[in-house]
Parts: sequence; structure tokens; C-alpha cells
Amino acid sequence: MALLKKLVLSTVGAAAFAAATVGSVAYAFEPNKPVNFIIMAGKGGGADKMARLMQAIIEKEKLSPRPLVPTNKSGGSGAEALQAAKGANDPDHTIMVTLNSFFTTPLRQPGLGVDIMKFAPVGRMAEDTFLLWVHKDSGLKTFEEFLEKAKTDGKKWVMGGTGKNSEDNIITDYLNGQYGLSMKYIPYKGGGAVAKQVAGKQLNSSVNNPSEALGFYESGDMVPLVAFTDERLPMFPDVPTLKEKGGDFSYFMQRAVVGAPGMSEDALNYYTGLFQKVYDSADWQKYKKDKSLMGDFMAGGDLVKYWGTQRDRHTSILKASGAIK
Repeated sequence: MALLKKLVLSTVGAAAFAAATVGSVAYAFEPNKPVNFIIMAGKGGGADKMARLMQAIIEKEKLSPRPLVPTNKSGGSGAEALQAAKGANDPDHTIMVTLNSFFTTPLRQPGLGVDIMKFAPVGRMAEDTFLLWVHKDSGLKTFEEFLEKAKTDGKKWVMGGTGKNSEDNIITDYLNGQYGLSMKYIPYKGGGAVAKQVAGKQLNSSVNNPSEALGFYESGDMVPLVAFTDERLPMFPDVPTLKEKGGDFSYFMQRAVVGAPGMSEDALNYYTGLFQKVYDSADWQKYKKDKSLMGDFMAGGDLVKYWGTQRDRHTSILKASGAIK
């Protein structure tokens, strides 16, 4: 009986030790210094707000033994960020928040030598949405009124957006081509700056993400006229989709985290697990709902496949607009 008791206690002790070991060392890799957290856009935009929220969640929940240090690199419509990640001295401590410029900038600037398929597929956190915004003092209340006014004003009507030949530029080109408009497009370094320019009546319109224009919408300065989504957004139930207005077009933006080319498999597994925890957190789920973000968490091979599909789609879009041959 004494021997049996001793064996049982030994087995229980070993199991407890194993469980403690697994719980404390969940991954073969953990960062041993601050992680360079590159943001492919300027301060105040959707990507910047998302990155800093994720950083705050990780710190609040104590999910990482080392801090993530956000660094904005908005030059060249994301080219600066892509080059920084591509040339990272320590890929295992370099991650990046991406937009759709992750697809478009390498296509427009082949000289960068950037192959997006070489980045580590950490995790897609959401897909962001777009709305057409004008200032309340424009007097425009419907998409039809916008089309009439923009057509009348021609090149005097100015649309602002983040980056050249970027997501906002793509939507502007679509509207110009589909509806016979000739709006002038002016690129800025971040969506926050664009929203401020519309709110300050320095721009006639924008296609800001909800998170970028929300403060000005809540203050009543900016008015959404149409959503570039398949269905109406819960936050804006009275705003019709472009498809409801007869346009066969919807557009979404990747909000994903990628690892630098050359990241080890162990590090990739660690960061995927880390951002899965961020995605599952109450704070992130609230943010998704509050900012009209869509989509489930996606990582690994599924994310790589998604990148391939999006790269092909953006190749077609940019060729159609004349941005690339």
C-alpha cells in the first residue's frame, strides 16, 4: 500500500511538473528584447490606431515578456516599411502591421525587390471597410447628389486619401471611371490627416475607414453617403451600399500582422499564438464591433493563400487603372 501510494504521488507530481512546464514555456521561442513593430502608415490612421491598441492589449494582459515598440514608416505608400522589414537585422524580433499597400506597392514599385510571399504569415486580425465621406456643410445627403456635384465640379472636386495608388486611390479611380467623374486625388501619409482635412473643409471628400473618421462623424462634421461593402454596416444602418445604388463593386482592406522575411518557424508560431490571444480578447472584439471591422482571424497557409488572391485582384485593378502595365 505504501509503495502504491508513493507511485501515485510520484505520477501526480510528474504530471503537475509537466503541466507547469508546458504552461510556462508554451513556445520554443520567446522574444528576449523589444520587438520592432513597424506600421505601414502615418500616425492617426486606421493602421496606427490598430497597432497601438494591440500593443496596449499585450501590455495590459501581460502576453509578452518583452514590449512591442511601434514605429511609423509611411514613406512611399508603404515602401519604407516594406524595405525596413525586408532588411531587418533580426527577423525574429521584427513584425509589421499591413494595409493593402502590402499588395499594391510591390506591384507598382518592382524595383523594391519585395516578394510578399516571403513574409511570415502571423495573422490577419480583420478586414477594414470604406465609406464615402463629405463635410456636413456640403449639403450633400445622398450618393446621387454627390455624383451630380462631383461631375459638375470636375477636377475642382478634390478627394483625399492615404498614399498614391493605394486603397483610397483605387476607390477614387473606380468612381471616376464608372461614373464619368474627373475628381482630383491628393495623397496623404495617413487616414487621420485625411479625415482632418475633410473636417476642416480643405478637402471635398474622402473614403476613410470608419475608425479614421468616427470622431468627426460623432461630432457631426462628416457625413457618410455610401459604403463600399456587400451589406450595410451595423454602425451605419442608414447608409446604403454602393451595390444598392447599382455599382458592382465592394472593397476591403487587410488589417494583418506579418513577420519579417527570414523569421524562424518557432518565432512565427509564437507571434501567431500571441496575436490569436489579442484577437480573442474582449478589448479587440469590442474594437472590431465599434469600428465596423469584419473577418475572422486567419494565419499560416490560409493567410498565404489569401495574399495570393489579393495580389492577383490588385494586379487586375492596377492594370485596369493604368497604374501598372
